[in-house]
Amino acid sequence: MTESNQRPPRERRHEAPRGSGHTSSPRGRPRGAVPGAHRWSAALREKLSKPVPGNTRGDALLRLTGTSVVAGLLTAALVMPWVGGAGLAARNTAEAFMAMPSDLEVLPLTERVLLTDVDGDPIAEVAERERDVVPLDEISPAVPAALMAIEDERFYEHGGLDLRGTLRAAVRTATGDIQGGSTITQQYVKNLLVEQADGEEDVESATAQTLARKVQELRYAVEIEERLTKDEIMEGYLNLAYFGQNAYGIEIAARRYFSVPASELDPAQAATIVGLVRAPSYYDPLTNPESALNRRNLVLDRMAATGYLEAGEAEEHKSRELGVEMTPRGGSCFHSEQPFFCDYVMHWLRDSDVLADTQEERDRILERGGITVRTTLDSDMQQAAERGVERYVPAGDSAKFATEVLMEPGTGRVRAMAQNMPYGFDEKNLGTTSINLAVDRADGGSHGYQAGSTFKPFTLAAALDAGLKYGTSFNSPKTTSVSGMKNCEGGRMETWDVRNAGESSGGTHNMISGTKGSVNTYFAQLQKRVGLCETAQMAERLGVHRADGEDLGVWNSFTLGDQEVSPLTLASAYATFASRGTYCEPVPVTSVGFDGEGDREVQVDTDCEDDAIDTKVADGVSHLLQQTFKGGTTNGLEIGRPAAAKTGTTDSAAYAWFAGYTPNLVGTVAVGDIRGGEQHTLQNVRIGDRYYGMVYGATLPGPIWQATMEEAADELPKKKFAPSPKAFGSPSPKPPASGGGGDA
Repeated sequence: MTESNQRPPRERRHEAPRGSGHTSSPRGRPRGAVPGAHRWSAALREKLSKPVPGNTRGDALLRLTGTSVVAGLLTAALVMPWVGGAGLAARNTAEAFMAMPSDLEVLPLTERVLLTDVDGDPIAEVAERERDVVPLDEISPAVPAALMAIEDERFYEHGGLDLRGTLRAAVRTATGDIQGGSTITQQYVKNLLVEQADGEEDVESATAQTLARKVQELRYAVEIEERLTKDEIMEGYLNLAYFGQNAYGIEIAARRYFSVPASELDPAQAATIVGLVRAPSYYDPLTNPESALNRRNLVLDRMAATGYLEAGEAEEHKSRELGVEMTPRGGSCFHSEQPFFCDYVMHWLRDSDVLADTQEERDRILERGGITVRTTLDSDMQQAAERGVERYVPAGDSAKFATEVLMEPGTGRVRAMAQNMPYGFDEKNLGTTSINLAVDRADGGSHGYQAGSTFKPFTLAAALDAGLKYGTSFNSPKTTSVSGMKNCEGGRMETWDVRNAGESSGGTHNMISGTKGSVNTYFAQLQKRVGLCETAQMAERLGVHRADGEDLGVWNSFTLGDQEVSPLTLASAYATFASRGTYCEPVPVTSVGFDGEGDREVQVDTDCEDDAIDTKVADGVSHLLQQTFKGGTTNGLEIGRPAAAKTGTTDSAAYAWFAGYTPNLVGTVAVGDIRGGEQHTLQNVRIGDRYYGMVYGATLPGPIWQATMEEAADELPKKKFAPSPKAFGSPSPKPPASGGGGDA
């Protein structure tokens, strides 16, 4: 069976194009006439350049008055007797046809959600339907020529109804042989109905193989022809149609298959793409090139037969290969420059009331697109974080990960989000992941990682808030037992045997020396003094919560960070210290612009609590954490400006952390194994070109933080921390000579 005689598959009925409208213009592309670089045939140029009857609304109205009557009579004569059971038999007059619903709304086309960095430079485009809207004068004239030749050669002459085609289709449909015969306008209507369908039931109704649906479609087509010019209908159709390979609209199709804009398509390329509208998968030039070639040649033959091409030109184009030059699919975070941050932003938008009040409305807005989201991402800081991570934990086939977050204190704006593993999932390659390692599970992240000693500052904050001073000291040997602690329900905890880690030393310690050495036995006793419940409540005031969404576990070892949290959560908690007591919810967006609505832009307010903790308490913690650079666990990791920091290493080095900040930038780093740090610890491992007997917070996460902050904070002013509050005693008390406890 030859292509010209072969009935095309009915795929279009089920794989209907999804899109709508024609009112938008592409972002960043200037309007203008199609470049005249192509040497079209004289017939093609003349046919598409001279005025066409009915190409204005005034002409259309006069012409369509008769069309409506004819359509109604045709419907009454041919259709109504065959659909009596559908309740239409009584409508056997042209008046009944004209009384059918006709107010089909033409909504703006669905487009992509554009994400930019804080300076407005694009970083991602996300779309359920990848589309870029272009005006008709930016589409090669070969495209409408090919479309009319194969689908509706009298498009510019009829009023939305091709009587011969409709009569033939109606007769065959009535005998059980469902036929096409739809004009371009009718196809446009069906595509609009599918695009604007609200749920699967509406989609099925819009594509049902019934005469009732065809009659309603025809009524809408007549009304559309009264409301829009032919050029507007053609432009709407070409931007609306689905061309396979997730290409919605002619612009994306041109780039997908031939890597050129729609304005530069030649007749052979236009014929290839236009041939797809009947059955996008069957005629796909990427997966079914033989069928695509036959279909293209059929379209070229029709272009010659209808006078759009000279016969010799058509034969010349038919002699060529398809010449496909594919541009990979886009329209998702996977294809963006910053896939993990993009994914985080999209999760945030779905949960935020910035777009709309209800989840249903937010989902609909994101599905339709046409919005520009200015994010908080600082591209320079992002690059600094990426370089810092890659330098110490390079990407590869290793399961070891490193992830880092940078945040602005006092606003909660997320400035960078980096990790060493590329976005994707390959079972054979442990070095890829689709999980955003920096955020909570609800935001596309993991269940979190035990934070180790980075939790100790919460105990410091609780102690200072309770009125204890820096000189509060305890005999803190290598190992000790602590009993008598109670949880928030009043339940008494069992005796806790606690020991110092390799980065800690025993002896008598106060807040300053205990913090500098990260002494576990000191913090166990300090937590008992201030109260286990009070310590956990302080953490909650700082926004600390588990990454898996479960409640914080309030038990003995809370101060040692046995809770699974995300780097983003830890960054926001430490940002509260940096901002002198102001806690801010993390936010990745500064504004949302709604295209096609008068350039309406909604500013995103930060969600901050000014007095989450007392200013003196925040300043006191910052003072204590600055001491870690003075012979403490962060010694040698200075960044050339005032900074405060805390290391963290969990039992058996399952995970290692570093959290540090200046008055105007916070950074947290977590390192572990994607397969689970409890089973795959950071002991006796080679990461990059270095061997580690055991990874501590200062040996790997610390250098990542240092390298990142030195570069990321370079353009920020060198701010000093507030002085140590006098209420907490001497800023540098020496440990007492003997053990014991109490305030000094």
